[in-house]
Amino acid sequence: MVTPMELFVKEMQDLLLPDEAYILDGSQEEAEKLVAVAEKSEVDGKIVLKKLNGQEYPNSYYHRSNPNDVARTEHLTFVCTPTEEQAGPNNNWMEPIEAKEKMTGLFKGAMKGRKMYVIPFVMGNPKSKYAKNCVQVTDSVYVALSMRVMSRVGKQAVERIGGSSDFFRGIHSIGDVNPDRRFIMHFPQENLVMSFGSGYGGNALLGKKCYSLRIGSYLGYQEGWLAEHMIVIGVQTPSGKVMYFLGAFPSACGKTNLALLEPVLKGYKVWTLGDDIAWINIGDDGQLYAINPEAGFFGVAPGTGYKTNPVMMKTLKNDKFFPTLFTNTAIDNSNNTPWWEGVSDEVPLDLTDWQGQKYDKNSDKSAEHPNSRFTVSIYNCPTLSSEYDNPNGVPISGIIFGGRRKSTIPLVYEAKDWDSGVFTASIIGSETTAASSGQVGNVRRDPMAMLPFCGYNMGDYLQHWLNMGKKAKKLPKIFMVNWFRKDENDKFMWPGFRDNSRIIKWMIDRIEGKTGVVESEIGLFPQDNAIDLSGLNIKKETMEKLLKVDKEDWKKEVVMIEEFYSKFGDKIPRELRDYLTDLKKKLGM
Repeated sequence: MVTPMELFVKEMQDLLLPDEAYILDGSQEEAEKLVAVAEKSEVDGKIVLKKLNGQEYPNSYYHRSNPNDVARTEHLTFVCTPTEEQAGPNNNWMEPIEAKEKMTGLFKGAMKGRKMYVIPFVMGNPKSKYAKNCVQVTDSVYVALSMRVMSRVGKQAVERIGGSSDFFRGIHSIGDVNPDRRFIMHFPQENLVMSFGSGYGGNALLGKKCYSLRIGSYLGYQEGWLAEHMIVIGVQTPSGKVMYFLGAFPSACGKTNLALLEPVLKGYKVWTLGDDIAWINIGDDGQLYAINPEAGFFGVAPGTGYKTNPVMMKTLKNDKFFPTLFTNTAIDNSNNTPWWEGVSDEVPLDLTDWQGQKYDKNSDKSAEHPNSRFTVSIYNCPTLSSEYDNPNGVPISGIIFGGRRKSTIPLVYEAKDWDSGVFTASIIGSETTAASSGQVGNVRRDPMAMLPFCGYNMGDYLQHWLNMGKKAKKLPKIFMVNWFRKDENDKFMWPGFRDNSRIIKWMIDRIEGKTGVVESEIGLFPQDNAIDLSGLNIKKETMEKLLKVDKEDWKKEVVMIEEFYSKFGDKIPRELRDYLTDLKKKLGM
């Protein structure tokens, strides 16, 4: 009897017309064979993978993508729900039948002369009731290898799927990598994504943003859980107790650095469970539990180094899992290693830039692309939590929201309760980064850091957050942070990186009821001297500025929040509109 998975593969063969189809089994032998294929294959005249110096970076390979294919293409990403209102103003919408016709036309015969890789995979521990079954087809060996790193690929997925038709279907082809023929179409009701014309991670690794967030958020809305753009960490105190936190930050805002933090405070330890995505369910005891559905890191390289993120550097140099991939970094020709700003103090003399040209170190451009990436297994991480594979997930004590802002948003404050925390997260504004194509540095509203990833109307999404608070019996505290405040000389006021552990210590003290707070117009602030600044050379006046509410700045902020809320009309929950009205009163507006 033909299984639904076999039927899907046959349908894809008939549509895409590949020369052959290969189903991944997830073995080490397979990984080595695929790497060997990639080392001999060319796309756009470029070898797909080049081996790097194994002494410095074990099991590591380099990939250079097409210069027009280096980031998520949000303007070409669509959510295809039956009605435009269901997708909401936070998404580009296309009518499902029209979208299917467009994509089918592009896919027809797209894999002629190519091999079709069939990737059965599980998002989450296969033993977990929260895990989801998936199958993706692709004509990119780079994508196939990347998916092996980022998810649980192979026989265990095939066994889990069995004779069931309940699995995510992902259809991907790099096509001719033409930006005019590049679309990423999501069909939430059908548990389907169709992606054409891009080989970039977020557009092509369909288990990542496409499924784990856009489709996942819709599934969560239907099934009573949350799919979030969040890190998952365990923070161990000097007493040995471990508390688990979630943290939501837009891309390139320090999310991975926090997930792999080496605390500066003695006796504290951070255990890593995930640096990008969390699926949050209500456990049998009424508490929120989170799993990381991914199995790897797809991290931004620039800014990652021994000073900023020593744990990630150790992860990249671990030889436990094969392979590790570097994409669009520069290459130091003196020792055949990947190079990017922040990995060393000095710029090497002999660099090849991310486009394959000899680099002039006097150039005002970076040798690496600002969104250059590494793809590495989470099992390479030396601080991986022993609870990472717990099928039940970990109980959450605190949720941290943050963004990149030069002004207005204080270093840290706490929401009074769950609903006010949802309001606080719904008004996040962050300066845009290189992870999405478009202008860098503009302030964009990004509720829960989910604006590009919510697979349905964000007004309904915010109501879903409020509803989750009503269903759970024990809720975590919610905090807002901003590591990126600058002074009048455009210098960062807070040291960030490892010193962010000082802020997390204060959060733990709050969760345990060991310290009080000062109430302000926007939330609850640390009392004087409540943040441990021992060994840190920071002036009292600087801390006062970092923890100040500037009413004039916030009045301008409120205007931007009102403008953002207005896009969703009556879909913005009444509770959140009431919080905004109350904030205006407190600010004297």
